[in-house]
Amino acid sequence: MSETPAGAVIVISSHVVRGSVGNRAAVFALETLGYPVWALPTVILPWHPGHGPATRITIPEAEFDAVIDDLIRAPWIGEVKAVLSGYLGGPGQAAAVARLVQALREKKPDLFYACDPVIGDVSGLYVPEATAIAIRDHLLPLASLATPNRFELSWLCGADLDSNAAILEAALSLGPPRMLVTSAIPMISGSTGNLYLSGNHALLAEHRLIDNTPNGTGDLLSALFLARLLEGLNEERALQLATAGVFEVIARSRKRGADELTLEQDASSLSTPMAMVQMRRLLHPSQKKNR
Repeated sequence: MSETPAGAVIVISSHVVRGSVGNRAAVFALETLGYPVWALPTVILPWHPGHGPATRITIPEAEFDAVIDDLIRAPWIGEVKAVLSGYLGGPGQAAAVARLVQALREKKPDLFYACDPVIGDVSGLYVPEATAIAIRDHLLPLASLATPNRFELSWLCGADLDSNAAILEAALSLGPPRMLVTSAIPMISGSTGNLYLSGNHALLAEHRLIDNTPNGTGDLLSALFLARLLEGLNEERALQLATAGVFEVIARSRKRGADELTLEQDASSLSTPMAMVQMRRLLHPSQKKNR
């Protein structure tokens, strides 16, 4: 693997004591690919809520704002190349992250901001609606890249997404110049897909569907795809490697019977994945309109 360009990534998401979700997944992935990480937790949990009830500590808004202020004036802030946000503990945190991104862009206009709008899944919203609205209104307009799942995109756009064409149209309407939508509609039976839209490409990356996957795959994919883009790879290759890495980790974790992603045993799957991913070019919505 080629040497990764210097540049730190600020990762802002949940922290679990046990497990591989939120910051635990994203930080591991980015550091494995050579990026220094500044990690800021939004909430602290003993484990993922899917494993059962547990204590939840949300970083209070005033303290969270104070840490953001410290980061903005940190003497090492010039090291930062990108910001990645994931699960947020409340609407005030969304406003604070927006303030951070805006302040950093005043100093570095090309700062890359990846927004993973972690708000829900097929079961519905699992954050308060006010938090989801704050992410939509404060963070998505600033994003260089957004990485919602299909349900999240549907909620954010207020539209049913029952085809990949509808997903592409929704992604185009949401605003960020790059959109990576997980849980897209596969074209191969028994598969699942990641659908990517930018000004240049509409791409679908498919792999075999694995049942009962551990949590944290969305956090992992967002971090891997961001790392590959920062590395300077073209979008198609970045999507292929990120998708292959996540699929390989899922497959190996399930083979071990683990209830969490076994990242510590699968670093090679992140850096040099060998899994096969079916890549397809789809009709870009702008091409359709020009016909």
